[in-house]
Amino acid sequence: MVVSVDGNAGGGDGSALPPPTSSPPQALVERLKDYGQEHVFALWDELSPQERLLLVNDIQSLDLSRTDRIIRCSLRSQGLPVAAIEPVPESCVSSVEERTMEERERWWKMGLKAISEGKLAVLLLSGGQGTRLGSSDPKGCFNIGLPSGKSLFQLQAERILCVQKLAAQAMNEGSVTIHWYIMTSPFTDDTTRKFFESHKYFGLEADQVTFFQQGTRPCISKDGRYIMETPFKVAKSPDGNGGVYSALKSSRLLEDMATRGIKYVDCYGVDNALVRVADPTFLGYFIDKGVAAAAKVVRKAYPQEKVGVFVRRGKGGPLTVVEYSELDSSLASAINQQTGRLRFCWSNVCLHMFTLDFLSQVADGLEKDSIYHVAEKKIPFIHGHTVGLKLEQFVFDAFPYAPSTALFEVLREEEFAPVKNANGSNYDTPDSARLLVLRLHSRWVVAAGGFLTHSVPLYATGVEVSPLCSYAGENLESICRGRTFHAPCEIAF
Repeated sequence: MVVSVDGNAGGGDGSALPPPTSSPPQALVERLKDYGQEHVFALWDELSPQERLLLVNDIQSLDLSRTDRIIRCSLRSQGLPVAAIEPVPESCVSSVEERTMEERERWWKMGLKAISEGKLAVLLLSGGQGTRLGSSDPKGCFNIGLPSGKSLFQLQAERILCVQKLAAQAMNEGSVTIHWYIMTSPFTDDTTRKFFESHKYFGLEADQVTFFQQGTRPCISKDGRYIMETPFKVAKSPDGNGGVYSALKSSRLLEDMATRGIKYVDCYGVDNALVRVADPTFLGYFIDKGVAAAAKVVRKAYPQEKVGVFVRRGKGGPLTVVEYSELDSSLASAINQQTGRLRFCWSNVCLHMFTLDFLSQVADGLEKDSIYHVAEKKIPFIHGHTVGLKLEQFVFDAFPYAPSTALFEVLREEEFAPVKNANGSNYDTPDSARLLVLRLHSRWVVAAGGFLTHSVPLYATGVEVSPLCSYAGENLESICRGRTFHAPCEIAF
């Protein structure tokens, strides 16, 4: 199933305009004057008839009133005082060290039951290109160099297949289906769909995967005027991974989820080689806590680590995420005297769980407030590039709207292997992610009674366990016990 969404749907005054002639359409000029954007027609006399038509169509594709509201609200919010932050209360966090085996088993069974009943959907944020990885393809197409040569998309698809099988076995169901919603962008949509089609959806059914596009927003000058990329095109950029909420609403996919009987949505970013997609334990914890939103978190490695952290905004206020650049260095380094650990220690790694009802509320709340993050960037311009502003929302913008939020600690060596920078960078590279996968899977094999040999130092290699064999290290004894594996290799059926 494919849903194509134009995040800027609407347009002009809603009426059809005649083909442009020697002058810009007067009705559109008047509309633009209302919002101080009439400069977009400044070079009209120099344009060819075809270019004039392209410009008019481009302006018509913008929801001018909504865009104006976003620009005004976002610029006005800059520099406004915000409530002081406090550490997340311990009562809001399930830490690894305090989690009992009984709780883990109970949550695992609760999650598998909900999955078998069709109550979970998986929502993938995959709008970005692998530019920093040296590729123009979608990040999910990237092969991090595992022995299997599998892409990030394939690893995640096979984990969904594994969970479906585990849920069916646990509940004695014939088959279980988890619907996968994948958000692309105008820059990645076509390539992503073709990649899935050419790989036969990695064993999933084609109709259990739905693609939809995030929107774009005009790039603006510091005084809120549209920047022109060419004389007949407004410069635009994707509206951030938080654009998922408005895209789900405008594409009517929230209704689609409700029709399918979905109650819970597992939301994550594509660039994590260890992501446990549709994690039954996390889902069971989420259901057990009865909250509207939850997030997996890892402990911050060191005070200046470049990760956002969860905080409480104001006395008794909601949990939210503060970016590392917004956290004062003294707060970043502050120590909890009772535990000896950082006071602000719970890192956001873009692994979230929401109720479907809450997703609908978030979409409405973000639309009403119309506040976007403003980032100063180099923008394509008629005369090359200029410094301007991009407007983005982030997926964690949902948390301030949540009436209740719970955090679930995971170990980064088990669930967080980010793939953000090209090999040769200091961190978050394909090489570092591959080693995290191989080391974790090697530990699984040894724990299951297997043995490893290797022709290079083991710290530089290891074995890969196919997600079709094991989701999180379970059910490997029959495959591994007493056997020797020569690293690097993939263990598969």
